[in-house]
Amino acid sequence: MSNNASKNAERAVVTFTLLYLLIASLFSWRLQNWEFVFYVFVVLIIGLMVMNIHKRVQFSTGILWCLSGWGLMHMLGGLISIPETWSHDGDHLVLYSFWLIPDYLKYDHIIHGYGFGVGTWACWQALSPIVVGTKEYISEIIIAVLAANGLGALNEIIEFFATLVIPSTNVGGYVNTGWDLVSNLVGSMAAAFIIWFGKPIDIDLTKRS
Repeated sequence: MSNNASKNAERAVVTFTLLYLLIASLFSWRLQNWEFVFYVFVVLIIGLMVMNIHKRVQFSTGILWCLSGWGLMHMLGGLISIPETWSHDGDHLVLYSFWLIPDYLKYDHIIHGYGFGVGTWACWQALSPIVVGTKEYISEIIIAVLAANGLGALNEIIEFFATLVIPSTNVGGYVNTGWDLVSNLVGSMAAAFIIWFGKPIDIDLTKRS
């Protein structure tokens, strides 16, 4: 497993995250984008939960930065406008609606895949000490994938709740939810393969040292 994050790294990640959340909250408030005022609050709560878990399991520096980066990309997705001439889905001209490959791949899909790939990595780091020394690598990876996709389902519930309390959102409908879940799974599986093929390398290097 990667080295645990140092105190300096923790402070840097927390400072960076709070800074972009402050900017995003001010920007959202100015635009009266109540959906992202809500999401700033959600990301802040998730960040506090991550740091609480971090105190117990000691995530690596890479995990902390990747999770923070995920939050930043989420904020950018809903607050950065795109030109009307760009291929987009729906009426909201923001990055989340931007088709990178028209009718096939949106910015939204990339963020879901990346985010829950990182989520799988985080779950694996949190769960792997439970089976350390047992050689049950595949078991911990499968559990991490399932856990991350469970978090993905929770994310969809949060988005559904947003549609109930906020008059106009860019959440999308049933098809969007389905593709979000598919993107989550693809990202999780990609992370699982990276973990699976990466861990034996770490073990070999340890044996040589």
